[in-house]
Amino acid sequence: MRFTEKQLNSLDYTFAFLEVEHKENVLTITLNRPEKKNALHPVTANELAFALTYAKNNKDVWAVVIKANGDVFCAGADLKAFMTGGGDTNTTVPKAEGEILIGELFNELHKPCIAQVEGNAFAGAFLLLAGCTHVVAADNVVFGLPEVKRGLFPYQVMASLMQVMPERKVLDWCIQGYNLDAAKAADWGLVTHLASADKVAETVQGLLDTILANSPIAIHMGLEAYQHIRTGDTKAQHSYLRGMLMQTVQTKDAQEGIMAFREKRKPDWKNE
Repeated sequence: MRFTEKQLNSLDYTFAFLEVEHKENVLTITLNRPEKKNALHPVTANELAFALTYAKNNKDVWAVVIKANGDVFCAGADLKAFMTGGGDTNTTVPKAEGEILIGELFNELHKPCIAQVEGNAFAGAFLLLAGCTHVVAADNVVFGLPEVKRGLFPYQVMASLMQVMPERKVLDWCIQGYNLDAAKAADWGLVTHLASADKVAETVQGLLDTILANSPIAIHMGLEAYQHIRTGDTKAQHSYLRGMLMQTVQTKDAQEGIMAFREKRKPDWKNE
């Protein structure tokens, strides 16, 4: 366990980049870094790990909803923060023991988890979406994998997406780095439910009503069996892939790609 039983007895902590609410049988986690397009920070990863472990260990939580404040659901990982440790924040959430890999945080939740996507999602956001059992998206949102245009590659995202999408579709998306509209994302299996922008929350609530009417223990045991069937050593896999990303970040092409993006120009690749 990443956290102690005593730590998980309460949500009475200050979250720097999340809003977390346990109401009735639903835990709602809201990404709350809108000024940075909800880019994932090391502190966000720790707070997500805590919130999802709380959900896993609390029998009164039957389902989880993940949504976001602001007009972007999540812009991916804040690579600079991950490479530097992220600096000080006002979080009081206990620090997890061991390495946190966002791509494997959902593996032991074994409870329905709904992503409520009302803004565009990019890059590392798919570690969250692929980990959910359901993704309800507004029909006007865009999903993008721009890493190769920055001299990077979406290693962990690729592994997570291959759990919910056809492999060749995932490979093509990773290699070309284009944006995907919501209808195509649904066709390919990333999105489970489409709704008009003004009906997303209503669709999520309807899905929750159906789920909460069913046996929580039966669903829990079924999801545990599903996880056992489909996965091997996912922690080792995501640890390796994160290491590959860190190596790629240090290449000259990655530095050029990120700089070109900031300067709004075409990158000059050196293949090194």
